[in-house]
Amino acid sequence: MTRKAPDAQTLSLMLDNVKFDSNGLIAAIAQQHDTGEILMLAWMNHEALEETLQTGRVCYYSRSRQDLWRKGETSGQTQQLIEARLDCDGDAVLLLVDQTGVACHTGRKSCFYRSFAEDGLKEISKPEIDPGQLYARPHKH
Repeated sequence: MTRKAPDAQTLSLMLDNVKFDSNGLIAAIAQQHDTGEILMLAWMNHEALEETLQTGRVCYYSRSRQDLWRKGETSGQTQQLIEARLDCDGDAVLLLVDQTGVACHTGRKSCFYRSFAEDGLKEISKPEIDPGQLYARPHKH
């Protein structure tokens, strides 16, 4: 699938419809485009969403580092944007992505690996890679 970036004017008009919260952030849900699996929830600021829509490489905003976080820049586990959708209220985005490797820092494909069960939280998937290997050395892309 080849995704084309919008021109600057179109991008600006689209971003005018986004309702960022009082911290300048919007919730971003990443979903694997071909399987429908929900991979993760993260946050984007205006700059991260704009960069993602322009480049096709998913960029988030790290609340802990107070900086842009380009998915996979240290782990090599990248997300390529297939399609981005804005919800009805304009306050959340759904990113249909092509995930390379695992999405979760725990080494799992999805961050949603625990299920609420009658007798407590149940782990429903195991790590596919040791988290220590994900961040052992910086990756260049």
